[in-house]
Amino acid sequence: MWEKKSEVPLSLLALAFLVAYAWPILDPRMDPDLRSSLSVATWTIWLAFAVDLTVRLWLADHRLSYALHHWYDVALVVLPMLRPLRLLRLVALLRILDRSATSSLVGKTAVYRASAASAAVGLGSLAILQAERDAHGANITSFGDAVWWACETVTTVGYGDRYPVTFQGRFIAILLMLVGIGLIGTVTATVAATILARVESKPPSD
Repeated sequence: MWEKKSEVPLSLLALAFLVAYAWPILDPRMDPDLRSSLSVATWTIWLAFAVDLTVRLWLADHRLSYALHHWYDVALVVLPMLRPLRLLRLVALLRILDRSATSSLVGKTAVYRASAASAAVGLGSLAILQAERDAHGANITSFGDAVWWACETVTTVGYGDRYPVTFQGRFIAILLMLVGIGLIGTVTATVAATILARVESKPPSD
């Protein structure tokens, strides 16, 4: 019941976090006071997610089992360095779309796939730009470079014209590569399932 009631508010907070996180990255010449205010906003939203996790653990019948099953939520709250990944709470919005947009398995898969790809490219672009822009020898120095690199990486194309030079940037690249492999696997499985369903539904010829 708590998760159902908090789903939409937390999703809206995640959207607010996206604005507060992305704005300083996209506008490096931002007024220092505004930058400080956005920083306070990100930590306030982090606190809201920490409270949410605490309440869910308190209400759980088997708290250790719940924490292990939701290890990603625990990690995103305990490790502030991963705070951009709290945007994964936007997956809650997909459940709303899931109920209203489509009822077919293929349609649901398409919604999740498109949303995951968009989130991976968008968040990957912001994260890599923040990590690389001021690094020595960096070749990802603008948001356009970052988006191009993220698209190359998530689709596993990898032209090599843009690449990270920092440890943090390479770690982000590894995560994005894993996401890309998963997305390609999902696309392949969806296409195969669609073809198989059509073949099975086709009446046998005489």
